[in-house]
Amino acid sequence: MTTESLEARVQRLLSIEEIRQLCAKYALAVDSRDLDALMGLFPDNVRVGRESSGREALKEWFDDTLRRRFTQTAHIISNHIIEFDDADHAHGVLYCRAEHEMGEQFVVAQMQYWDQYERIDDRWFFRRRLPLFWYITDMLDRPVGPRKVRWPGEEPVDGALPDFWPTYAEFWADEPDGDWTVGEPSLPGNFLSDLRRE
Repeated sequence: MTTESLEARVQRLLSIEEIRQLCAKYALAVDSRDLDALMGLFPDNVRVGRESSGREALKEWFDDTLRRRFTQTAHIISNHIIEFDDADHAHGVLYCRAEHEMGEQFVVAQMQYWDQYERIDDRWFFRRRLPLFWYITDMLDRPVGPRKVRWPGEEPVDGALPDFWPTYAEFWADEPDGDWTVGEPSLPGNFLSDLRRE
């Protein structure tokens, strides 16, 4: 192993840890309602919806959402997969169980964040976060059956998961016939795109 490849590997490990810390900081900043700390996890020109950008617009969106909907929240994160596009760009998937006090109801959500990360001036930021849900329901309601996304006061709808993965439909469409074959393992950095059949 050359010194250069060793340095690149160490840098990659440091980047992975910084990205993991980024996600943990997001959960803590949201739950403690420190919106300035939260904004510091996104770049200056972060996109907010289709028509806005910037940390100020993002802070306004979070402030409105958190004040209007949730008294308290708790985000528990796990199962983080990170893959690199290059030294300064990465993408990842993070599991999250979010708990929300909403008036007289206590609502739980099981979800994933599909993230894009970018390193700017030697710091990692969220470039984009896409939340996808298995279910959202009051803690006393079991999330079985269709339309598992059940925000209080809204019509229930289907979550994006597990149908977001083409592999899920493939699994249920393919009845075992005893002729077991095994595909090649995903190449390093391709696990998520292979799951999405990209």
